[in-house]
Amino acid sequence: MRSLTLANRWDAGQIALHVLLILLVVLSLYPMFFTLITSVKDIHQFYHSYFSITYPFHWGNYGEAWDAIGGYVINTLVVAAAAVVIIVAFAALSAYAFARFSFFGKEVLFMALLALIMIPDMITLVPTFLLLRDLGLLDSLVSLVAVYVSSGQVVSIFILRQFFASIPTELVDAARIDGASETQVLTRVVLPLSKSILLTVAIMNVLMIWNDYIWPLVTLSNSRLWTISLGLVGFSERFAGMAAWGPLFAGYVIASIPLIAFISISMRSFISDLTSGALKA
Repeated sequence: MRSLTLANRWDAGQIALHVLLILLVVLSLYPMFFTLITSVKDIHQFYHSYFSITYPFHWGNYGEAWDAIGGYVINTLVVAAAAVVIIVAFAALSAYAFARFSFFGKEVLFMALLALIMIPDMITLVPTFLLLRDLGLLDSLVSLVAVYVSSGQVVSIFILRQFFASIPTELVDAARIDGASETQVLTRVVLPLSKSILLTVAIMNVLMIWNDYIWPLVTLSNSRLWTISLGLVGFSERFAGMAAWGPLFAGYVIASIPLIAFISISMRSFISDLTSGALKA
């Protein structure tokens, strides 16, 4: 009887826990659901059926939203692609040197590099702006790429260095014995084993670039060069003032699609790499 009572209590506790988790999932996903259903409503459907799905769907909202923010999405894709490729390439080279080479002052230099993490971005805002101005890079996408590359290096180097150092030394030594140069060791041994962590670094930096608002605001005065963070502000003010909620929410969905697609594809490859490694082990 006592064991039956304990089992009933356990079942009740599990049911309560599952109900709570389901509630949290619904609360987390509902804003996304609301954005999607609102993006295909006209103004009358929005005010008369605020929380529910309505028919017909007004897909023209997406065309109107793309006309308004399509250029901003493309600008952001160009900046993010260029910056992430450079960040990963430079960080991999630096991390490999810190992980596999011995040279005078290596630890001091690495500690000095890590110290940069503790410096808030706001402190370097004005000096970086003045440097970009003196170099004649203001009001161009190049200025954003340069800023993102420099700001994304420290954390990327730290993460990659820790992973490269964990790769068995025997693999690297075997490649060197077979006559591989350091470049070949990096490109044919270390990097193929590091695809999952490279994807992690890439995702981290894409999120940083896609959501950044301060640097585009500071460096770009030409509205044609705005990134999606700046473009959405002007877009929101324009359509909210017109009470055009359908195109407004359609713009939010469009702005999210490239980011969601990149993360989904990257995570699929990331999980595939982890599963492959587990099976081989």
